[in-house]
Amino acid sequence: MADILLITFSGEDQPGLTAAISEILANHQVNVLDIGQAVIHATLSMGVLVEIPGSCNRDGLSQELEHYAAGRAMRLRINPVTPQSYTRWVEGQGRARYIITLLARKITAHQLSRVTAVVSRYGLNIDGINRLSGRIPLGELPALSKACVEFSVRGSLQDSDAFRRELLEVAGALEVDLAFQQDNMYRRNRRLVAFDMDSTLIEAEVIDELATEAGVGQQVSAITERAMRGEIDFSESFRARVALLAGLPESALQQVASRLKITEGAEHLISTLHTLGYRTAILSGGFTYFARHLQQRLGINYVYANELDIVDGKVTGDVTGAIVDGERKAELLRQLAREEGVDLQQVIAVGDGANDLPMLSIAGLGIAFRAKPLVQQRAEQSISTLGLDAILYLLGFSDKHQGKVCE
Repeated sequence: MADILLITFSGEDQPGLTAAISEILANHQVNVLDIGQAVIHATLSMGVLVEIPGSCNRDGLSQELEHYAAGRAMRLRINPVTPQSYTRWVEGQGRARYIITLLARKITAHQLSRVTAVVSRYGLNIDGINRLSGRIPLGELPALSKACVEFSVRGSLQDSDAFRRELLEVAGALEVDLAFQQDNMYRRNRRLVAFDMDSTLIEAEVIDELATEAGVGQQVSAITERAMRGEIDFSESFRARVALLAGLPESALQQVASRLKITEGAEHLISTLHTLGYRTAILSGGFTYFARHLQQRLGINYVYANELDIVDGKVTGDVTGAIVDGERKAELLRQLAREEGVDLQQVIAVGDGANDLPMLSIAGLGIAFRAKPLVQQRAEQSISTLGLDAILYLLGFSDKHQGKVCE
């Protein structure tokens, strides 16, 4: 029976190392069973699991590798692997694989310690750890800095709900975001992304801004907060709020639109998604006037929102057509998926309010963004620490994939 060896090199990264080591192995006609390498701060760690044929001069191979390592000031280890150990390792590839994504402004050892302790407690094994964000300079953090580390873990998870709850508790205690997903074929094969508008794509609730212009700000804000927390029916609350806007001049809509602030990361996210071939949509309980304003600015493909009724240059206090409430958003999401010819598992939905929960629940990836506590608890994933473009990390895209410097 052929021998199995695990050969590991470590030391200062140098050009040509992998080529030279591969050539030595090729000269001895070994079979490569597994290979991996990583470079951290110009230090290389490389491992090769090889099968040594019976005709191979094992001592000669070891001597050549040792001679090469010594000449490059590299550390070399050659460890035998038993057939039983190798068989167990091969059988492990059938176990489920999960991705845990840690999002923060800056990664600390304490964060890693808390997350990996949960992983260990549930009997999962960490197969790999990758930094998806770019390098962070020393000293004071740049404005709106981003840091992301992705863990690939494998194992039999008996209670995924309890595991997720523990991760959320850690995230809350550390003021970071932790996303937990199964690593399946859909993860990097999403095709359609639907966004809520108010407090998601923009940092405001437009109806509150209009209410301020109409002098009824406090009354409308109180109703809005109750609706977003899920305390009252959205459609009922929406009509009550719109009624308070009666008599508002149409010119006030342009004034509000001109001062709307785009959410951190929204422009970068959507431009990157379009470059990657994704389609995008706004499904909003707000108003089409402002949704179309955003559509022009961001290049959104589809827009569905409420049409504010205006007569003789003034808001009447009513809307035309069906109200886009939570159930309507879910219905529209299904419709768009059919039109685009994609499975709902290939759809991402992003929102912050209780009326977004129906569409978040049917999407393959539902993300609560800077959401109310009720929505965070019920959504599959939640992002509160970083901007909207952190969604790209959940899809597995590093800053390098996004055209940023990331090594």
